[in-house]
Amino acid sequence: MRRSSSETKAVILTAARERFAADGYDRATIRSIAADAEIDPAMVMRYYGNKERLFAAATEFDLRLPDLTAVPRDRIGPALVAHFLDRWERDESLLILLRAGVTNAAVADKMRSIFAAQLAPVVAKTGNDPHEGPLRAGLAASQILGMALCRFVLAFPPVAAMTGPEVIAWLGPTIQRYLTGPAPEVSAAR
Repeated sequence: MRRSSSETKAVILTAARERFAADGYDRATIRSIAADAEIDPAMVMRYYGNKERLFAAATEFDLRLPDLTAVPRDRIGPALVAHFLDRWERDESLLILLRAGVTNAAVADKMRSIFAAQLAPVVAKTGNDPHEGPLRAGLAASQILGMALCRFVLAFPPVAAMTGPEVIAWLGPTIQRYLTGPAPEVSAAR
């Protein structure tokens, strides 16, 4: 059966998503993805060039961020932590992205673009100077990603053992300060 170029690409992406979710980035191979798609591995390479580009194309993530305008201003930090904690616990593909992003530049770039495109606009609506939105989003992401790395990937015993409400209680105020607190005054370098 002959497929059009767009059909072939769609079949490859479907197989890649399933394989990356099942095996993780490191163990998934072009050969296994091609076998799942019932095509020659050379076709995968023709359309995507390498595993990193295939992963980037296959991993379109929606962080499903909540509408923070509906959240009381003093509860935005805890609400965002609760949201991300739920996402990390329920979506294995986000953990695959985090694991791979630590060691692979293309995947790290993908993660940066996801957070920049989805988190920064939401943070910009929290009522502070809109020009600070990307910085505030970056600071919030540093804490959220750090928690996810320590809790779910590295499994640091004290952090991994925390309950969801404990994580929210500890991390929520920090995220709150990053999102809605006053910008710190920075003195000139000595």
